[in-house]
Amino acid sequence: MAFKKPISSLVLIYTEDFKVLLMERADKKGFWQSVTGSLEDNETPQDAALREVFEETGIDANQYELEDWQLSHVYEIYAHWRYRYAPDTTHNTEHIFGLKLPSEMPIQLSEHVQYLWVDWQDAMDKVFSWTNVEAIKKLAKIHQLKL
Repeated sequence: MAFKKPISSLVLIYTEDFKVLLMERADKKGFWQSVTGSLEDNETPQDAALREVFEETGIDANQYELEDWQLSHVYEIYAHWRYRYAPDTTHNTEHIFGLKLPSEMPIQLSEHVQYLWVDWQDAMDKVFSWTNVEAIKKLAKIHQLKL
């Protein structure tokens, strides 16, 4: 088994009216999140972001502006997912990107069981990870939305 790299990209996909795309994980019911995934060999965080958006949603992010928000977080990997990483790997570095779409669009799910477009404020309450909350706060800061 090839282990995952403990470096990932999270892409907050949002619309011009600040609806955020959230997807429910197939392996953890009730765990809602943005697009996220680990870097593969020789990928940059941006490469991984582009690939993961397409794999998880069917959206070609090259048709839109992928924004590198120059933000990253180090977090402890949940114990139930550590088997995917090399032994003794406990933390992951996640790079944050934004992808603005003109409006909501249908999503082609591959790894998740359902998706929702929700108001950015409601999204903060629905996502399971603190890094995803911080990504939504970054969206609010960039666009001067009131928290």
